[in-house]
Amino acid sequence: MDEVNRFARELADAIAAAVADHPKVEACRERARAAGYDMKVSLEAVVGFINREAAAASAGKPAPRAAAPQNLEMTANDRRFLRSLRIAADKTPEGVDN
Repeated sequence: MDEVNRFARELADAIAAAVADHPKVEACRERARAAGYDMKVSLEAVVGFINREAAAASAGKPAPRAAAPQNLEMTANDRRFLRSLRIAADKTPEGVDN
């Protein structure tokens, strides 16, 4: 696992360096500085790894089934978050067939 973490860290560092050194990014930062602003750029990347040997061993086998959904209690924070996304969490809309 340490090797995978090292690969992911190296990739993240390489992406950050490529973006920081890109002339278009630097030009945007200069325009912001000229306008009196400091600019901070933050990027998020999702990197996934799969062991090729394990993938080859499982080739041809059916994919595992997803677990059945569980009845979970919704907290006040959950409701607030959903409301911030304009999702009504307290009631099921009428006319929706299950």
